[in-house]
Amino acid sequence: MKKRPLIILTGPTAVGKTAASIGLAKAVGGEIISADSMQVYRQMDIGSAKITKEEMQGVPHYLVDVLEPEEAFNVVRFQELAKEAIEEIFRSGHIPIVVGGTGFYIQALLYDIDFTENDSDLSLREELEKKAREEGAESLHALLEKADPQAAAQIHPHNVKRVIRALEFNRKTGQKISEHNERERQKESPYNFAYFVLTDDRKALYERIDRRVDKMMEQGLLEEVRRLKDRGLPRDSVSMQGLGYKELFAYLEGEYPLEEAVRIIKRDTRHFAKRQLTWFRRERDVVWIDRQENEQDERKILESMLSVLREKQIIPEE
Repeated sequence: MKKRPLIILTGPTAVGKTAASIGLAKAVGGEIISADSMQVYRQMDIGSAKITKEEMQGVPHYLVDVLEPEEAFNVVRFQELAKEAIEEIFRSGHIPIVVGGTGFYIQALLYDIDFTENDSDLSLREELEKKAREEGAESLHALLEKADPQAAAQIHPHNVKRVIRALEFNRKTGQKISEHNERERQKESPYNFAYFVLTDDRKALYERIDRRVDKMMEQGLLEEVRRLKDRGLPRDSVSMQGLGYKELFAYLEGEYPLEEAVRIIKRDTRHFAKRQLTWFRRERDVVWIDRQENEQDERKILESMLSVLREKQIIPEE
């Protein structure tokens, strides 16, 4: 059976995925599915660098503005919504293009990774969440280091949700989640896909990140966070873990001065970009598209992608 086409365009934050994705969608008759853990939320436009109606240039987008900030969003929910979007795009005779920087989400969709929970018993999860609240995130991470060192090395200590999932998996199955994920990763993709990672010189990328944070502040990011706080959104809600949101929430709670909050946002966004690149280097079948090699020219970047798509017979030869 002939595999259906899927295009992925990812890369570190602020690398220029939005502009590149619109050019690509218009050239191949594609529609875009956002693989971003923040753009899915309504009322969170500035801090998520959400694509605007004008920037979309008429290209349909899925998984943007579909949840309220109070709702939880995770890889299982993403996989579910993205698969529905893919079917809808195929029905309309177009090619789905997955765009965003959350590598874990992309991997889950591309290889159709199985996240079935072992049972619906939530007592262990509640016990681990309580431990995190009372003893701190690091205490959970230390448990994971003992149970599954490889998973601990891959999951940031503050990503409590993923640490808990790994511990839950280990305790309920007796297996290591790192080994389970490795097995799942070896699965063949059900799609005929091209997996593009847009990258740039580190110095240029870091400068763009700093400029972008300054621009977000000018556009009113602080007011956006204040509105969310005023509507009663708790600080530990999933949506408030996004970069820019958690630091400004802390400022509003009097933890540090505004200048310091902005410095931390820039620093942590640079660290995040570095971690994203590390993730993409580990993935198989990735095609790197370097902005420098394409002279920062959007036309050349597009042409590089189109030639790969022709080669993989995702689009016809000219």
